[in-house]
Amino acid sequence: MLRSGKKLRFTRGEVDEFRRIGIDAAGVKMQADWEAAVTQWANVLEAERPDLLEKIARGLTRMKGQKPDQNPS
Repeated sequence: MLRSGKKLRFTRGEVDEFRRIGIDAAGVKMQADWEAAVTQWANVLEAERPDLLEKIARGLTRMKGQKPDQNPS
């Protein structure tokens, strides 16, 4: 990914990688576009596979060095 201010540009390989996990980055040009694409992806996961979204959230929390919430709401 190349970034210049709020402008973004992904390589073809990166777009293909994101597509494999369900994120459409093909039309992403700005940071807000990327945020919208990831939000849409998370909303679909929440509706279709909440267990998978929870697993991803816990993994991201561990990567940040934090303990996962033991009592998710």
